[in-house]
Amino acid sequence: MPPRTAKSGNFLHVSAKKHPFSGVFDLLRSHLAELDGFLKLQLTAFEPEIRDLASYCIDTSGKRIRPALVFLSGWQDPDTIQPELVRAAAVVELIHLATLVHDDIMDDADLRRSRRTAAREYGSAAAVLVGDALFAHALNLATQFPTTEVCAAVSESTRRVCAGEITQTLRRGSTTLTRADYNRIIELKTAELFRVSCFLGARLSGSEPAYTEAVSRFGRHLGIAYQIYDDLVDFFGEEKRTGKTLGTDLISGKLTLPLFVLMERLPKAEQEGLALEINGTRPAQLTHRLEQMNEFGVFRAVADAVDLELNEAEDAVAAWPTVAATPHLRSLAGLLRAQIAALRA
Repeated sequence: MPPRTAKSGNFLHVSAKKHPFSGVFDLLRSHLAELDGFLKLQLTAFEPEIRDLASYCIDTSGKRIRPALVFLSGWQDPDTIQPELVRAAAVVELIHLATLVHDDIMDDADLRRSRRTAAREYGSAAAVLVGDALFAHALNLATQFPTTEVCAAVSESTRRVCAGEITQTLRRGSTTLTRADYNRIIELKTAELFRVSCFLGARLSGSEPAYTEAVSRFGRHLGIAYQIYDDLVDFFGEEKRTGKTLGTDLISGKLTLPLFVLMERLPKAEQEGLALEINGTRPAQLTHRLEQMNEFGVFRAVADAVDLELNEAEDAVAAWPTVAATPHLRSLAGLLRAQIAALRA
């Protein structure tokens, strides 16, 4: 099947909703529209009995960050859409969507993308199973490449993502979690899928091994930065703007970097009170803790941690300035920095 051109075909409308990587979506508009069309076609592979549930999860309003990384890591020119990259982008997006369905169950979240979560719409028992079905179909798509390398990479990454989620779940409510533990969890549950997205894009486009390794490291650091940013949004974001339930980390006993920094900066007596909220002994005091985060400069400290990871990401591909993908990948760091600034606007 030859590459399609961005100027051909009737593509689906791509949401104009602004999000952290909105600038990239102007560049990738046709690529992401092709992806959305491909994802919609996948619904026919699901059994009729669960097709509506799968459709509810495979919508076209998401940020599509991981697919964007696939396309940008394999970037050649704006008018060429490589079918193998569309398929790879669908694989990583389906895995991501499955994790969101499961995350919302564990977080007891009401909203995702400005509407009811699958768990609220269909019940937790059905939602966890449709998440499993999305995982299974992603792996089925991965087997359809002429090489087993894609399926091997995707299945390994899926296991690592699940390991991160399991570890975080088992450590909920624990105040003995260290920053090293936190870093390991987010490297597995978030950064791994960013990493494999970049790997697949570069590998399937025929990039040299050294560059493929470099963009993989870029994806890992970008993924860590993005998760820290997302943890910051949980306290400093606006539910109407983000389209998802906020404040769930403290309520569910999930110790994230904003809470680590706050715990370190609070007086001893206040630390003990916060620990009781994290372990669920007493109700979370979200408003009070946000006031303390503002008082003790938590936002700036966490934003600096994001910036450090973004610097590492940019450095990973700095030695390849003439490769077509490099400037587009590096621009993502600036876009995420802009989004951090927007939280304080």
